[in-house]
Amino acid sequence: MIQLLERFYDPFSGILSIDGVDIRRYNIRHLRKSISLVGQEPTLFALSIKENITYGLDKNDINEDKIKLAAKLANIHDFIESLPQKYDTPVGSRGAQLSGGQKQRIAIARAIIRDPKILLLDEATSALDTESEKVVQQALEAARTGRTCLVIAHRLSTVQSADLIIVMREGQVLEMGTHLQLLQNGGLYYKLVQRQK
Repeated sequence: MIQLLERFYDPFSGILSIDGVDIRRYNIRHLRKSISLVGQEPTLFALSIKENITYGLDKNDINEDKIKLAAKLANIHDFIESLPQKYDTPVGSRGAQLSGGQKQRIAIARAIIRDPKILLLDEATSALDTESEKVVQQALEAARTGRTCLVIAHRLSTVQSADLIIVMREGQVLEMGTHLQLLQNGGLYYKLVQRQK
């Protein structure tokens, strides 16, 4: 689904649309600038924290205030400020100097600083321990504000507040509705929630 939305592939059949417009009619470059992805295992580079947050941005779009605002929304600013080199701290190869939760929050800051119209969260908390998940979940709530957000998750606690939940199996839509509607339906979503209690 994520790769279809980012236009790495086009659907073999049917139409995938955004705001009622076939996604194939959008300019790929413009579409991809409108989307940010936070995946299960964030990609960090052997650069500073600041360079990782701003990676891929045009130099004209980078300023300290935007970087710090993105970090604050991602719940990572206070941690960064506690480091001796602050935002200039190297993260090491693939973020080796950071915990899983810290890496994920830097990836969230990278997504937020772009101010995307669409935020894709692909299993963004699944690899984290319970404590880190809570902090990252708070950051994701802030990141979702004011934009369309597509969350792919197996941990159903991460989607309970969504406006619309779509339950899929093997590429087929089985159910759609809010958390409460799907619980009342007693279908697959209800069974999955019961299993995760």
